[in-house]
Amino acid sequence: MQPEIHIGGLTFQTFGLMFAVCLFAAGALLWKRLGEIDKPRDWAYEMMFCAGVGGLVGSRLDFILENYDDVKDDLLGNIFSGSGLVWYGGAIGGAIAVLLWAHYRGMLNVALLDLCAPALALGYAIGRIGCQLSGDGDYGIPWDGPWAMAYPNGTVPTDATVHPTPIYETLAMGFIAYALWRLRDTFRPGILFALYLTLAGTERFLVEFIRRNDDVALGLTQAQLFSAAMIIAGVTWMIVVARRGPLTLGAAGDSQRTAPVRE
Repeated sequence: MQPEIHIGGLTFQTFGLMFAVCLFAAGALLWKRLGEIDKPRDWAYEMMFCAGVGGLVGSRLDFILENYDDVKDDLLGNIFSGSGLVWYGGAIGGAIAVLLWAHYRGMLNVALLDLCAPALALGYAIGRIGCQLSGDGDYGIPWDGPWAMAYPNGTVPTDATVHPTPIYETLAMGFIAYALWRLRDTFRPGILFALYLTLAGTERFLVEFIRRNDDVALGLTQAQLFSAAMIIAGVTWMIVVARRGPLTLGAAGDSQRTAPVRE
């Protein structure tokens, strides 16, 4: 692991670098898809800017709220600190910013959700590489299995061998991103995003059983409660649509949709 990289007189946080990489990768995926559905490709840059700013603000605010007693003595310093980023706060902040952008561009519809689904999964997968490199405490519970590892030099260090859960999540969400991308022209509007909610929620719900987060209700962690809500929303969405007709475009006989042009 390598929490920091020193180049000349500059110090770069690896988590921050991977945050930039995940924005770039998600933006590239959006750029490709926008071209396929005959939308301006430069919208990808606008979306990533909004998601990046909104995500940073949301994650910092979430961290401050969750750890207020620990940071209240230096509130301003912690607001602008480079550490202490919470994924769900970032997701909510980024989502709000992108929704505001979509309203401005006249694209506030389910097509936007389907557009974002593979990029969200890819960004999460890459972001977890940043967690692994920085050793920021997102690792799992103690374990002495064949691929267990310690994080003695992490930003939240541990000498005990644990489950390297960021690696698990990178692999799982990377596969989900690939699957969603391959299925991007398969379903009726909204279903791809519903599938994302279901798969991403299931992944996070399961991995939480071997992470070191505290239970908050019903024997579940806060992340598991959010994940359960994602799963319920995704499955309910698909059930409601399925009752009105087939989920896939071909089976639905959607004559109004034209196949996107792929380069």
